[in-house]
Amino acid sequence: MTELDLADDLLAYIEASPTPWHAVQETRRRLDDAGYRRLDERDRWSLSAGDKVYVIRGGSSIAAFEIGTAAPSEAGFRFVGAHTDSPNLRLKPRPQRQREHIHQLSVEPYGGVLLHTWLDRDLSIAGRLLTRGDAGLEEVLVRFDAPLARISSLAIHLHRDVNEEGLKLNAQDHMLPMFAFGGQAPELEAMLAERAGVAPEAIAGWDLCLYDVVPPSRGGPHGEMILAPRLDNLASCHAGLSARRSAGDATAATRGVVLYDHEECGSMSPQGADSPFLSDLLERLARAFDDASDAYPRALARSFLVSADMAHAVHPNYADKHEPEHKPRLGAGPVIKTNVNQRYATDGESAARFRRWCAEADVVPQEFVTRSDLRCGSTIGPISAGRLGVRALDVGNPMLSMHSCREMSAAADVAPMIAALRVFLSRLD
Repeated sequence: MTELDLADDLLAYIEASPTPWHAVQETRRRLDDAGYRRLDERDRWSLSAGDKVYVIRGGSSIAAFEIGTAAPSEAGFRFVGAHTDSPNLRLKPRPQRQREHIHQLSVEPYGGVLLHTWLDRDLSIAGRLLTRGDAGLEEVLVRFDAPLARISSLAIHLHRDVNEEGLKLNAQDHMLPMFAFGGQAPELEAMLAERAGVAPEAIAGWDLCLYDVVPPSRGGPHGEMILAPRLDNLASCHAGLSARRSAGDATAATRGVVLYDHEECGSMSPQGADSPFLSDLLERLARAFDDASDAYPRALARSFLVSADMAHAVHPNYADKHEPEHKPRLGAGPVIKTNVNQRYATDGESAARFRRWCAEADVVPQEFVTRSDLRCGSTIGPISAGRLGVRALDVGNPMLSMHSCREMSAAADVAPMIAALRVFLSRLD
């Protein structure tokens, strides 16, 4: 694919993934097309060198690996980590309510939502339903592509000093979307049942998100801008997946990608980075080829993780928010993210390795360090590295409007990150 082809493929990946469950579904579709097969954690596994396999946990986390030509205890694992979830608004279990003859939906912010960016957007609903079937609970994904709800802002005539004092939003009172006017509102459960093709009484539970129905697109005079929701962190999921699929024939090392849910709210869930999901999988892969008691720790000692999560590009209107010598620019390549207090997993050695992989891909990396008087965010990198005990670093493509309903990055940054990750997954050391 050309540079712009890869950027457009990212847009298609995002459009197919309005929720973490849809992101896993789209990732699974692409893996299936590339010859991967699904493993069930409840089964015994029979594996051979060169096998391409993936595991899904909770419907919203997925890990895929190509088994190397050598046992993991002898060649280790090389994998890219990212996350499928993004800050958004999620429906409460009993969402329908009415105020001032307007039917609304009760929502709860998920993660560090930039609340004001959800105002005056054409919003729809997507997620998963849990339905009762002959085999017990079954998962059905739903999405309404038409706008169903809107959170309207308050007119300036009723809030004259908003531009001077700033907008202050209360998540409980001010973020309820309008769903229908007057009369009898449609029952959301009936709408969901119709969309899923099941009877309303078959719905036993749900996990539902609001999302902006405006499709992701490229903008700017030359199409250089990527304008899309959920760039943080579907862009990194796409980069890791694309690099894995294009990394060539099997190497000695077992290579893969792991895409976790729940990074935006702390990673503490059965399928989050702070769970045994990946360690369980890696141990089973290691023991499948070497039944020695020390096979798994030997494999980890030979392993490396690249945690890929989006990075803060310098904003021309707020350049003072950046460390002076660490101002990543849009369109200028992958960013190495460093924090000495281990909010990122990068250290001198891991950064040196990534710079070498970038050089082999003819890519020049950038550097990001948070200002010393600002609190640094974090990623799955330190969590996964600490839980597994593997060498790791944090990288990401530069972006603006992080945690907004719609975010922005550069089309020129898509291909270089994929190229650098492809070199990483192809290396023998």
